[in-house]
Amino acid sequence: MPLHHAVLALLTRRPNHGYELKARFEEAVGPQWGGLNIGHLYQILERLVRDGYVSRSQVTQTDRPDKNLYTLTEAGEAELRSWATTAWVRVGGFRDELFLKLLGAVALGPQALTTLIDSQRQTYLSELAGLAQQRRAHADEPLVAVLIDAAIAHTKADLGLLDSAAQHLGPLATAQSAQAPDRSHAQVQGDTDEAGGHGGMSGDRTESA
Repeated sequence: MPLHHAVLALLTRRPNHGYELKARFEEAVGPQWGGLNIGHLYQILERLVRDGYVSRSQVTQTDRPDKNLYTLTEAGEAELRSWATTAWVRVGGFRDELFLKLLGAVALGPQALTTLIDSQRQTYLSELAGLAQQRRAHADEPLVAVLIDAAIAHTKADLGLLDSAAQHLGPLATAQSAQAPDRSHAQVQGDTDEAGGHGGMSGDRTESA
């Protein structure tokens, strides 16, 4: 539950209420992660309180509604330390839509595969250009800069994957195309059969008359 632990990390500095945590999270991680839904954040806080990692107190305000203040507990700090000092292990595989698109393009033949790879390459190059601009804009924010560097490295790796896909999947796409049925011929044959069937029916009507 990485977002749960990120909230614990933000609470190490001082207690916060929900909207302060939302703003601090979005400031800390920058544009690469995206915004944090406030409803989801409150669900996370409820779970952390339930698990004993965070305590909740109410702060009375004279000019506005009372607000809940969340404080990291000793158990929460221990949980954060355990999580933050152990290596991350990928458990979900690589479920990227690109792999499904490659499956479809290979099935359609080499021209479709080339079209997909060329289009995807241009998309990645545009992403790199945008990331480079973000990197310059956030050069003085170390954590955000690291996240952008990770996005740049990932996108460069994706570009290398396209070269690998062209090399390894090109022959497969050609073989798939050679084995595919001639649908145009099948369509012509179907039209001929249909026309012949109509002709026979017409002849039957003439004889009956």
